[in-house]
Amino acid sequence: MENLHRGDFTLRVCDGIGAFTQEEWAGLSGASRDAADYNPFLSHAFLSSLEDSGCVARNAGWLPQFLRLEDDSGTLIGAIPCYLKSHSQGEYVFDHGWADAYERAGGRYYPKLQASIPFTPATGPRLLVDRNWNSGAVRVALANGLRQLTDQTGVSSAHSTFVNEDDLPAFTGSGFLHRIDQQFHFFNEGYGSYDDFLETLASRKRKALRRERREAVADDISIDRLTGSQITQRIWDDFFTFYMDTGSRKWGRPYLNRKFYALIGERMPDDIMLVMARRGGRYIAGAINFIGSDRLFGRHWGCIEDHRFLHFEVCYHQAIDFAIERKLHIVEAGAQGEHKLARGYLPVTTHSVHYIAHEGLRRAINDFLIHERRDVALMSDVLGEHTPFRKSDH
Repeated sequence: MENLHRGDFTLRVCDGIGAFTQEEWAGLSGASRDAADYNPFLSHAFLSSLEDSGCVARNAGWLPQFLRLEDDSGTLIGAIPCYLKSHSQGEYVFDHGWADAYERAGGRYYPKLQASIPFTPATGPRLLVDRNWNSGAVRVALANGLRQLTDQTGVSSAHSTFVNEDDLPAFTGSGFLHRIDQQFHFFNEGYGSYDDFLETLASRKRKALRRERREAVADDISIDRLTGSQITQRIWDDFFTFYMDTGSRKWGRPYLNRKFYALIGERMPDDIMLVMARRGGRYIAGAINFIGSDRLFGRHWGCIEDHRFLHFEVCYHQAIDFAIERKLHIVEAGAQGEHKLARGYLPVTTHSVHYIAHEGLRRAINDFLIHERRDVALMSDVLGEHTPFRKSDH
């Protein structure tokens, strides 16, 4: 554990979530189930499950290096979930080109610091503040501390991905470069049912989605939505089979292991919703979602049988159904996927920040980001003109 002093604050570099009690961590922004801003990926249960399962560890290229900010009495007032990375896998904001250019020029891009939730392209706080403190001052201290740690340890850079907008001023004021990207989110406008949502769509789009949902389950397929104690270890076995099959084809090597799912099933069962598709007496496909205070986060999907439209039903339509039933305001459906637009998910800007220690590389990346931001904003505008909603509604 290393200490960095900043005026009235002390920033400690810790080897993971174990440096915080559950009670301490729950006092931080986004981390408590009882709070209006709860984000399940920031929970002690989720982060400890990643560590205890070995999914994040030195040999996985994700060495925990959490930042713990204390006042002069040693009381926790802020934190950053942070990792020392030896690669750029599992981040969903791609900097491989930056690494390649720097290393071809004789630099060493890895290791780098990554302030994010591993394997999770979901927006949330990254500068976590105790609820009893002035959030602006603590955020600035945390962002400055992350930059100072980067400079003192000699790593090439520090990155924070899927940052919420409240954190951006502290990061950019500390010299981090701002990058944007795009996801697709569903917004629940107080719908009483899925049919209420459909009524906001153009007639042709409405008919297409009704037909799609019928055809998805046409081969004697039934759909179960499971939460809490309904998710048994046998169901986790089935879901993990789907995850491994799809993950192996998509990424080559899936990031998560069976122990991780066992741990989150024990530690945060009420924060999880599985959508499972059954045919012929067995489950053939499934998707995992995490439940926050006001939103549903869709994550992994997998299947062992291919059926037309089943992916859309399990991942997107069922998530909308659940959000409407639970009165959740937003469904975040994960990274990428313009096909989500036709299913009522709208383009949303996501944010990341990047501190590059080398001045020349920082200038080059800044120039690149200026052009990239224009391109992303333009694409978002174009996609916004092609939503399935009636023009009078959106």
